[in-house]
Amino acid sequence: MSNKLLQPVTALKGIGAERALDLEALGIRTIEDLLEHFPYRYEDYRVRDVSEAEDGEKITIVGTVYGEPVVRFYGQKKSRLSVKVVVDRVVLTAIWFNRHFLKQQLRAGREIMLSGKFERARLQITVSEHYFLDTGKKVPKEGTIEPVYSTTANIQVKQMRRWVAEALREYGGAVEEILPPYLVQKYKLASRAEAIRNIHFPTSIAAGKQGRRRLAFEELFLFQLKLAAYHAMNRRASDGMAQKIPLDKVRAFVRSLPFSLTNAQKRVIKEILDDMQAKYRMNRLLQGDVGSGKTVVAAIALFATASAGFQGALMVPTEILAEQHYATLKQLLKPHRIEIALLSGSATARQRRDILAGLQSGMIHIVVGTHALIQEDVYFRELGLVITDEQHRFGVEQRRILREKGLHPDVLFMTATPIPRTLAITAFGDMDVSTIDELPAGRKPVETYWVKHEMLDRILAFMRKELDKGRQAYVISPLIEESEKLDLQNAIDVHAQLSHYFSGKYKVGLMHGRLPAKEKDEVMQQFSRGEVHVLVSTTVVEVGVNVPNASLMVIYDAERFGLAQLHQLRGRVGRGSEQSYCILIADPKTEVGKERMRIMTETNDGFEVARRDLELRGPGDFFGTKQSGLPEFKVADVVQDYRMLEVARQEAADMVSRPAFWVGPEYAKLREYLKRDEYFLERIKD
Repeated sequence: MSNKLLQPVTALKGIGAERALDLEALGIRTIEDLLEHFPYRYEDYRVRDVSEAEDGEKITIVGTVYGEPVVRFYGQKKSRLSVKVVVDRVVLTAIWFNRHFLKQQLRAGREIMLSGKFERARLQITVSEHYFLDTGKKVPKEGTIEPVYSTTANIQVKQMRRWVAEALREYGGAVEEILPPYLVQKYKLASRAEAIRNIHFPTSIAAGKQGRRRLAFEELFLFQLKLAAYHAMNRRASDGMAQKIPLDKVRAFVRSLPFSLTNAQKRVIKEILDDMQAKYRMNRLLQGDVGSGKTVVAAIALFATASAGFQGALMVPTEILAEQHYATLKQLLKPHRIEIALLSGSATARQRRDILAGLQSGMIHIVVGTHALIQEDVYFRELGLVITDEQHRFGVEQRRILREKGLHPDVLFMTATPIPRTLAITAFGDMDVSTIDELPAGRKPVETYWVKHEMLDRILAFMRKELDKGRQAYVISPLIEESEKLDLQNAIDVHAQLSHYFSGKYKVGLMHGRLPAKEKDEVMQQFSRGEVHVLVSTTVVEVGVNVPNASLMVIYDAERFGLAQLHQLRGRVGRGSEQSYCILIADPKTEVGKERMRIMTETNDGFEVARRDLELRGPGDFFGTKQSGLPEFKVADVVQDYRMLEVARQEAADMVSRPAFWVGPEYAKLREYLKRDEYFLERIKD
């Protein structure tokens, strides 16, 4: 990047120290930052044909006033002025709010230009700006397309336009090309300088789209290049442990399991074991739908590392899940003389001391725990494998600390939240991805129904019928206690109602996040043993809990939950051989809420649910956390631009695989870009 563009914004006329501070709040410090502060939409003042205008769009039209204007007053000093306007032989209603004084000027026959929001169904335009064309004065914005920028309280959009225009005039010539010429030609991209000019001040909508296309591709490509280079360097560094796994022992362990593996499980186990035996460090994401058998895959990987003489750690987000995994792994691994321990926040001082000593001496081979595993006093003798379950629930920093507990251990991240391909490429592009896309044999799809609150009596009768068959039920509520602000069913109330309804016949348990860990554990154990028949809970049962006898999941106020969460909750049932059901009690007020309910009733496929969730929510909200490592793109949209993302990924991988990339002068600008990141600064030598 040219040094001219790295000057502070104060180099521009009109930007002093105070204004520079306001711009800094938007992340704008240099001329380059200002040029890359792109508009998020445009005000289009080109006169349009009404027949081409879309509903809800802001348009500019020219018409003739027709008939008498009407003013209605309401509230305190509020008014609504309306008049008919003939535009292209179509009669529209033009509306102004709190502009009653215009009534005298809106005489029949006057030609007028109107800009505002168009409503097709009503043939109506809500006017934001207007100009009478019979005054002889020049219309200031006619025919222009003006950018609209995100700003702060102290900066007006027109000021931002002026500064960007000034920056382009003064420094536009210093914008350098960063992409190699062959890529620009191959995809018929505008030059970088032309694209930046066109995205700010397009001469036409087509020119603006070309500018956006070029900059979106560049953004996705540079991001993928960073991931591809990171991946290649990790592989080249050969800093793995090359574990010598006794495969015959692993095969014997698999044969000893009380069930057969699916083909998908066999495939991902091979991928994981190949990585663990290789000289480079494994960095793999294992994703699979609810109930697809990821825990068994983790058990086999942990058995393999212990058999090779190393230790393994499994970190999970909640104590309940840690206890569940510990119980499962203990049952599977204990007969093979593998020592396994549970380390969580509720361990006593003595238990903790013994476990820490066992890990340091190597007497404990496998440890399962919550974030207690990453505390400073936890040391391993020789950590070979780190597995993080529901990895998006941990921050990037937490995952890094656990990884650094050993000398280059292999790393496996697991998630039961199926991630659409575009997001997997974006958020986890530095990882290899293994997918379990097959459910164990004999699993019947859960039947899902969406009902209104008035059907509660029928739902309770259905629940009684399932309980009479010897089954169990979950009932999920979004709140723990009554809230004055939200009119929602809460767990405590629901528990009281159901306890009364089933009084004397079935036991109803209550579990929520505020209960002490011991009480939660006791309730869950009672439910697992069948002593509690109905478990009323908040979403603490969302992940990991396994009760094959539970055949019914009832979710109150289901519109309060995201699709991924609803799918996770539904996955708590359908784990046995009997038919299971999920009932969503919801009365959504928005179209998005209704669409969520429809999606849940239409498909059981977690990857399809995730894809449609991404379309509804957008990438920023999909994980529900900024810690997920998801980048914030200025121009690109990973949902809309998914084809471009695939192309960018392929091109970046191809480029990095060429020896010329690391030394050739034609790639110098890209290497310079990579070296802005400290990781590459130390590793790329020109």
